[in-house]
Amino acid sequence: MAKSYSTLPLKGDPASRFLPWIVALKVYLAALALAGALALNGAVAEWQGARAGTITVQVPPPGADDGTDQVDAAVAVLRATPGVATARALDRAEIVALLEPWLGAGNVDVDLPLPWLIDVKLDGETPLDTAALDARLQAAAPGAEIDDHGEWLARVASAARAIQFAALAVVLAIVAATVGTVVFTTRTSLALHHDTVELLHLIGAQDDFIARAFARLALGLGLKGGLIGLALAALTLTAVGTFSSGLEAPLLPRLSLTPTAYLALALLPVASALVAMATARVTVLRALAAMP
Repeated sequence: MAKSYSTLPLKGDPASRFLPWIVALKVYLAALALAGALALNGAVAEWQGARAGTITVQVPPPGADDGTDQVDAAVAVLRATPGVATARALDRAEIVALLEPWLGAGNVDVDLPLPWLIDVKLDGETPLDTAALDARLQAAAPGAEIDDHGEWLARVASAARAIQFAALAVVLAIVAATVGTVVFTTRTSLALHHDTVELLHLIGAQDDFIARAFARLALGLGLKGGLIGLALAALTLTAVGTFSSGLEAPLLPRLSLTPTAYLALALLPVASALVAMATARVTVLRALAAMP
């Protein structure tokens, strides 16, 4: 392969001069899109794992009395319901702790009427009849509401899948653009070395011999550009992680990458090099097949 590479002076081609930077840009964009999709997938999985098999029952703020009778009645109804494993009423300190990320520590007035919250864990074996449960809760604690996390998580998961499909479409579009760029660059290089390629072709050089020279060049340039793009993406992701580490957003997921995600990102330069090599090889072989 080294001999075929040295037979054609391809390293100094003006057509190939900007290819690494074009590939770097495409790998950079692909890495950001892929990282976002993988981080979102992990966040949704974490949310689903944390809230799966749970519901919350909200009892209106107490009126003249302290409201504990209604809460106790609702807890009793829940514990007697098939499909419910545990039911526990949160005390005021726990409810205030849930509000403080939004209102700030110490900003919840002691006289502020807060609804009672009951944390309910399901056993996962017996289906829960929410309609019948709601009727019994209304009789025991009028105005009580059931918050089914499953429906909310299903909507979140659907939105996350839509974003992931969009990110995948972006990655596929980047791959297609990379193939087009390599095809254009290879054809331009073939035109610049047309006389040498044609002479080698006429004296009996095998098409694979010539194609290997262009494929090896594309492999090196694609790998170089991929590494540059991955390094830039790593710097961007690190900066985003640093600036967002202190952001307090209770309803936003914690976006982080798993070791598998890091491995997928690390393989992007290799993938870009292989795509460039295969594209250049096919392009050259097709061009040589058309020669007399």
